Amino acid sequence: MSGEQVNTSAPRRWLLIGREVGVPDNESESNRWALDHLFIDQDGIPTLVEVKRSEDTRIRREVVGQMLDYAANAVVYWPIEKIQTQFERTCQAEQLDPDSTLEEFLDDKSPEEFWQQVKTNLLAGRIRLMFVADEIPGELKRVVEFLNGQMDPAEVLALEVPRYSGGGLQTLVPRVVGQTVEAQVRKAAGTRPKRQWNEETFLEELELHHGKEVEDVAEKVMTWSKEHLPRLYFGTGAKFASFIPTLDMGNKSYWPFALWTYGHVSIQFQWLKIRPPASLPRPGHDAARYRPSSGCGCPRNVRVEISLAVERRMIDSSMIKPVE
Repeated sequence: MSGEQVNTSAPRRWLLIGREVGVPDNESESNRWALDHLFIDQDGIPTLVEVKRSEDTRIRREVVGQMLDYAANAVVYWPIEKIQTQFERTCQAEQLDPDSTLEEFLDDKSPEEFWQQVKTNLLAGRIRLMFVADEIPGELKRVVEFLNGQMDPAEVLALEVPRYSGGGLQTLVPRVVGQTVEAQVRKAAGTRPKRQWNEETFLEELELHHGKEVEDVAEKVMTWSKEHLPRLYFGTGAKFASFIPTLDMGNKSYWPFALWTYGHVSIQFQWLKIRPPASLPRPGHDAARYRPSSGCGCPRNVRVEISLAVERRMIDSSMIKPVE
């Protein structure tokens, strides 16, 4: 898909999450439908792609209802952990390392913040629906333009991919359909600009909305992080920000926890499970000191959030230390 045609001012880059991705219609794990392709762009916006041939009569009406079914249920019944697991399976099937693939795609953004952004976009209904065919019928084009003009913050587009041949050669010329001027202006007006946070603005935001006590706890955690972890990351969220201390070892990065300006600290067990702390060959340190305590399992797809406003001894920086 052409990222420049979808957004000329900020061309989209695509991360393939999976093909034939299951979509449930309830909270059970069974899937009712299968989406052709699921991509996520660099801003964490899920892009649902359904492909049809122009001679398929379903492309004129049925495919619209089909896609709306996918979208309506995906934003409710797709936990972020399921999307992460699907991405890992896709990489493994293509003999790619999921960590390296994601880090290359993200550039300077942390995976922790990226997946949180995906989750936020899903909850807000900020998704992109893309119909793909060798020829987009006029009926579907009018429906796409209407839906794209009415649905906000969701985006509805069609991608026409005609095939041309001659002289023994074949070429595909993709063209995006559905981007009316009115829809582009309306959606651009509702887009929040990014903001680069730092320690000072992060702590100020915490104190402003959650009080001095919460700000003090976060500052203690930051102080500990500076002493024990070599790289600190501050997010670029327009409304909320993350603080993520990072340990880089070889070609892998480790994110033990994250602080958020909405007053929570999160522990991402899915990352700890993928990259066990016991495997860290940290120079000058006994790796055994970094193992989880006996009997403490790390469920693969669980994210734990604790309010910074809870009793201070629960989050006190003196408790965030290697197991002796």
